[in-house]
Amino acid sequence: MELTNAQRAQVLIHALPYIQKYYNKIIVIKYGGNAMISEELKDAVMGDIVLLSLIGIKVVLVHGGGTEITEMLGNFGKNSEFVDGLRVTDKETAEIVRMVLSGKINKGLVGLLGAKGGKAIGLSGFDGMMIKAKPMDERLGYVGDITEMNVQPILDVLEKGYIPVVSTIGCDDEGNVYNINADTAAASIAGRLGAESLISMTDTSGILRDKNDPSTLISKIYVSEAPQLVKDGIINGGMIPKVECCIEAIRRGVRKVFIIDGRIPHSILIETLTDEGIGTMFVSGENYEH
Repeated sequence: MELTNAQRAQVLIHALPYIQKYYNKIIVIKYGGNAMISEELKDAVMGDIVLLSLIGIKVVLVHGGGTEITEMLGNFGKNSEFVDGLRVTDKETAEIVRMVLSGKINKGLVGLLGAKGGKAIGLSGFDGMMIKAKPMDERLGYVGDITEMNVQPILDVLEKGYIPVVSTIGCDDEGNVYNINADTAAASIAGRLGAESLISMTDTSGILRDKNDPSTLISKIYVSEAPQLVKDGIINGGMIPKVECCIEAIRRGVRKVFIIDGRIPHSILIETLTDEGIGTMFVSGENYEH
């Protein structure tokens, strides 16, 4: 549908209070899943990020890349093995993870943002020893538990007017490479940056009371309500660790955390610059309406 000039003006005026609210504030976007695989969606996401950056919002893009890692491991003749949803990572796999995340994916995203008129710089957990880690579980090998987070490199890049694009690999004092869960890293980064919000792009509409009925989307969840939703089975499976990361970010001082559907074009803009929003928002405190 083609908008008239008057309608375009109305759209911009409607977005003004949201632009003012987020102006000069930090938003962390955790990017992965289908939104990363589809070229059309990837193009839309990069355009959204450049737009937010150009209107004075400080965007930090944190990405994973599980599907591409699995594909590359297959090219090297290595099978992907998972324990409790986490990839078993031997030393060779860790190097392949570094190659895919910090090389192929990270620089690809930097290039796409540049093509959209944005200015981006790629960073990894090795840069400035940003993400220090230790083994999480000996069964998992080089899957890392974050021990220290130094966000100064991200702040330096933001201060110079660039969009930091962060790949979630960790390091230790011996120079070992650790595979870090992107949701966990994004929550930690958002907390340390004192971000206004963390937006986690997923392959679902958000938290649904009935997983088969999109109309049952829960648009707002207070942190205090989450344990009961887990107990009731509404938050279940792979969504549990994602929600735990959302709660951790809130506890670290992030004001709002969103789980949104990355499969919907411009979902970031809909969530950030409109009344309606599009996914599930987590906030601190209690729901006094109950």
